[in-house]
Amino acid sequence: MQRRLLLGRARLLLPAIKASLKSKTPEPTRILVRHAQLASQTRPQLPFLSPPLAGSHQFRYLTTERRRWLVYEVYLGFKYTVYLWAIIGCSVVAYWSVQQEWLESKYPTPHEWGFITRLRFRIAKWGPDRTDWPETDWVVIGEYAKNVIERLEDRDIEGAGLEHLTEGGVWIDGVGESGYDVTSKSEPWRRGYYEALMLGAKAAEQLDDSVVDTTRHIVFHASTVIGPSNPHPKPIPFGAEKAPLEENCERAYEEPETFYMRILTTRGFSSRQKMDAALAYASWLDFKQMPDAAVRMYDWALSLASENMPPPDVPYDRQSYVLRDDAPAPSTNILNALTALATHKARNGDVSTALPILLSVLRARRSLPEPRLQNPTTSPRGPDAPASSPSPWTPANIISTVRRLAAPPAYPPAPDDGESPPERDARERCEEAALSLYIGEIIFASDGHEDGLAWTREAVDLAEEQLHRPDIADDAAAKGTCRECLGSGLQNWATMVTRLAREERERESRAAVAAASSSGTWFGLWGDAAAANKRDAVTGRWAAEENVVMERTKRAQEVLDELEAPKTALSSLFSA
Repeated sequence: MQRRLLLGRARLLLPAIKASLKSKTPEPTRILVRHAQLASQTRPQLPFLSPPLAGSHQFRYLTTERRRWLVYEVYLGFKYTVYLWAIIGCSVVAYWSVQQEWLESKYPTPHEWGFITRLRFRIAKWGPDRTDWPETDWVVIGEYAKNVIERLEDRDIEGAGLEHLTEGGVWIDGVGESGYDVTSKSEPWRRGYYEALMLGAKAAEQLDDSVVDTTRHIVFHASTVIGPSNPHPKPIPFGAEKAPLEENCERAYEEPETFYMRILTTRGFSSRQKMDAALAYASWLDFKQMPDAAVRMYDWALSLASENMPPPDVPYDRQSYVLRDDAPAPSTNILNALTALATHKARNGDVSTALPILLSVLRARRSLPEPRLQNPTTSPRGPDAPASSPSPWTPANIISTVRRLAAPPAYPPAPDDGESPPERDARERCEEAALSLYIGEIIFASDGHEDGLAWTREAVDLAEEQLHRPDIADDAAAKGTCRECLGSGLQNWATMVTRLAREERERESRAAVAAASSSGTWFGLWGDAAAANKRDAVTGRWAAEENVVMERTKRAQEVLDELEAPKTALSSLFSA
């Protein structure tokens, strides 16, 4: 009975199982809906209305919209790149323009020169004062100066109207071609040509011991050349090019006398310019230890200083070079030439000739006329000049400011020719202090220690006094002369006192040893207390003056170390 019931239930469940198995069997799919999930039997799913399955779909990567987007992005990138480089280029041009304007205001060039000549001359004059170089590159300065000189002497560039002194020119053995006739040129042109020649001479002095390797076009010091003439060459600095061979080297630059003689033989330069060139050439000959040639050059400079006055009016004796008491006041050129000649004679041991010359020059400088005082109530614009407006925003002030900024800086006027006696202003008083230094050095070297120190102290006091004057702030040349004189005077004073203090200590040590050995006590342990106190009272003078010099040097640092005011954030961007 129970078995029948189970079989009956099995028969009842069998159709349901077959029906479920039949419903799970997949039916053939239609072609239009083979990629769709059949969620319903009543509504077919079209392939373009359902998301495609991975691995079996196909579509276009570069559609029309994507291509337009890519073209726009490339256009934007190109546009912004052009903008960026344009901004960078304009910034560089603006910076360069501001720098050239600053250089033109500090190192003016004649306006009649061409753009390239003026640009190279500014760079050459800026070279010795540049702070962005680790050291002064005289090779670059010399090349720029030589290029400027060549352009000025080229009739097709800047030298139109330049003439030789004689037909075909004059050739000087060992020097080269003589000068030109520049009388037809304007004064700014002649002054710029003279400055270019002097700058070339200065570069030639700095490069006198340099050679250039012709195979590599690199400049080396002559002491590093490997060859028979230099058996012990100096080592090359780390990281530099290897030392050159002697057979590949030649002189790197012209000799200084080439430029100096070009100035001295040029017609059209003033007597002051030729005299300064002769004194510089004589100083170079002194450095090269050629005193005889230097003396002849100093005599030439002195003759140039007095060539425009009649022979009876020459204020110095032609044999001893001492200024006469009954002569008129000497000119600036004569005072400078006599001072340089006396310094040369003192440097070469002729103290008996040098000292009277320096004393006569110092006496003449102290008797110079005082500077004329300007009336503060007098307007420099004249009595009929209109009164200045209280407001800076008037149309006239704005137009003048714009015109001043747009116009190039005016070329400075011609300096004094040195043919007249100078006035006893702050700069001349510092020249007096320099003369006192020379005299103090000569007297101290001649065993006149006390007198030499007295002259040196007087020079230091005078130079420091001039530096504290309020009217010297606007005179850069006078301030530089006084600062140089004060620094040299303090150094000389310290050297003299240090030497005397050392000699004093040596004398005291010898005196102490002699006193101890001559004492009557055992082993010199007890001496005469009165004699010891007496020695202590008279000793230590120069040691005490050493401390005085140190204090004076510390006090003078505030005027010797002239610091510039810190630049603001905006002005530092446009500073060269």
